[in-house]
This record gives sequence, C-alpha cells and structure tokens, in this order.
Amino acid sequence: MIRKTSFACIIISLFLILLFPTCHSPKTNQQQEVFFTWEDSYHRPIELKEAPQRIVSISPAITEVMFLVGAQDKLVGISDFCKYPPETEKITKVGGMHNINFEVLLSLHPDVVLIGSMISQQDVDAIEKMGIPVVCIVEESSLEGMSEMMEVIGRITQCEEKGNAEAAQWREKIAERKAHAPAPGNRKCVYYVVGFGDGGDFTAPKNTHIQEIIELAGARNAGDSLTGWNISREYLFKVDPDIILVRREDSAAFVSRHPYTQLNAVKAGRVYGIESGWIDVVSLRNMNAVDYIAEICGNR
Repeated sequence: MIRKTSFACIIISLFLILLFPTCHSPKTNQQQEVFFTWEDSYHRPIELKEAPQRIVSISPAITEVMFLVGAQDKLVGISDFCKYPPETEKITKVGGMHNINFEVLLSLHPDVVLIGSMISQQDVDAIEKMGIPVVCIVEESSLEGMSEMMEVIGRITQCEEKGNAEAAQWREKIAERKAHAPAPGNRKCVYYVVGFGDGGDFTAPKNTHIQEIIELAGARNAGDSLTGWNISREYLFKVDPDIILVRREDSAAFVSRHPYTQLNAVKAGRVYGIESGWIDVVSLRNMNAVDYIAEICGNR
C-alpha cells in the first residue's frame, strides 16, 4: 500500500512539473520578446523587441537628453544640428533635418532612430523601409514637456531611474522659478529679436516656448498679443520694451542700425546678447536663458 501511494505521488509530481511550465511559458516568453511599447508623438504604436544598443538621434533636444541620462555611449549617429554638449563633435553626423544622408545612416546599423517634429513623413517612411524602427519624440512647445522626453528616453536607453530623477528635478526647477516670479503688474517687458532689418522684424508671439522662457524668468513677453512671428515697427515702438534680447552674434549690428537706435532700451544700453542655443529651440539649456533673463530683470 505504501509503495502504491509513493508511486502515485511521483506520477502527480511529474504531472505538475510538466503542467506549470506549460501554463506559464507563453507569458514569460512574451515579456522577454517585448522590451518597450509606447504610442509615440505621431500617435503610432511603437514596439521594440530588444533594448537598443545603437541609436541615431536626429534631434538636438533628444541628443542633449541622452547625455543627461547617461546614455551617450549608445549614440552612433546624430544630426548636423546636434552641437551640444561639445562631445557631440566626435559622433558621426547623418545630415540635417531635411536632408538626411540615408547611406551614412544605414552604414551605422542603428537599432532605432529617434526623431523630433522636424522630420518629414517621407523621411520616416524611407528609414522604416530600410528595416530600422523610428520613434518620434516631439520637442514639446513647452518647457514642462521636456520632463516627459526625459522619462521616455530613460526607458528606451535602460536609464529609467536616471531619466525619472532628472524629470522630477526639471519639474522642481520650473515650480521654483514660478514661485519666485513677481506679480504680473510688476514685470518688465522683454523683446526678443528673432529677426530684424530689411527683411522685416520678427519676435516670439504668444503660446511659444520663448514666451514661456520669458515669463518663467519673471518678465513679460513684448509679443504676447501677437499670433504670428512678424511684428510691425509701429507695434515695436508702441510697446517700447524695457529690455531687448538679441542673439549674441547680432547684437552689435542691431544696436547700431536705424531706427532701432531710437528705442529707449537701445539708448539706455539695455540690449543684451544671448546664446541662441539657449532660447531658439526647446532644450535643456532653456533654463540657462530663464536664469539669465531673470538676472537682467533683477528677479534673482
């Protein structure tokens, strides 16, 4: 009787050993096959089966974030416009936003290409036809949107903990600067010179990241009532900004050119050159612009 019972137990044990792996193996395999799933900025379902080790970035903002989270070693190619940090000089360039060198791109054997909002659908299709996955992470039109980019890139590059930490710190910086900003009625008017001269005058209108930078610095954007980037001379002189910001390389030409010499800010020497990389595009360096403008306005 004892022998029969032992034999029955052995049979049942063998059955259970065979049964449980059979029941659980499909789920385990599925988890191993899919590394990353996400709906990208173009509302496309993205699925990466394995963690990418060779990445091409065609976005300055994405490239900066990859360095921030410590994933720069996975960058095998970047766009011609990815010039920060200085270490980007050593990374192979694959062309500009609108003239990607597909031959060079293919030769790098990337596991994935990360793009921003400046890449055309035609180029996206061309890359995917080469068998290379494309993930679109749009450079948000707001500084707060950069935090999501940090989190997503952290996940893609297996630097999730660092990405989440940097995203949280970025949100804290924004909250801190908002808390220290003066009341709306006490803010100085800041005019950022996007373009000037015979071709017309241009500045940042409302609902742009440049306006957000200026407001986060505790100032008021001179173009906050505009819907387009062009500005009339009449409007400019009517606003008569307290402070003028111009790209550093253009500041000398601006302050010596008529009729801008008649603006009170020019007469009083309140024209300041600024690094274009800090303000022209959404990037991590926008916080440098925030602090620089805040200091000029006496808000720090």
